[in-house]
Amino acid sequence: MSIPPEWGQLLREHLDRSGTAPYGRLFRTSRDGMVQESGYGAVWAKAHAQVLDPADQATALGKRPYDLRHACVSLWLNSGVEPTEVARRAGHSVAVLLRVYAKCIHGGEDHANELISKRLARRARPVPEGQESGP
Repeated sequence: MSIPPEWGQLLREHLDRSGTAPYGRLFRTSRDGMVQESGYGAVWAKAHAQVLDPADQATALGKRPYDLRHACVSLWLNSGVEPTEVARRAGHSVAVLLRVYAKCIHGGEDHANELISKRLARRARPVPEGQESGP
């Protein structure tokens, strides 16, 4: 899967600093074991407390790991990434992606109007004499 270069750099830095567990996993317990489902909540709560300030900790931001996935997909859509590419990266069909995330797309009205205006302006150019306009 392709990722933005900034994320690749963060991942490389993490791997240089922490490496992986013997079985290749990126996240592991302090004894290089797999993070078990029963302990995952405690690990997540500790990480959540370390990276967020108290005001953000009081919000729903990242309460569950799934919340970060939702935030990521919403960020991609609001950044203007094509829905087909977002769906591919998220492992969704476009139909599921739009059903679940369409309500998260905000602020695109001005950009959409700009794109439509540019397309209309191209079609509205005068046709030089002797040339027919195409479709």
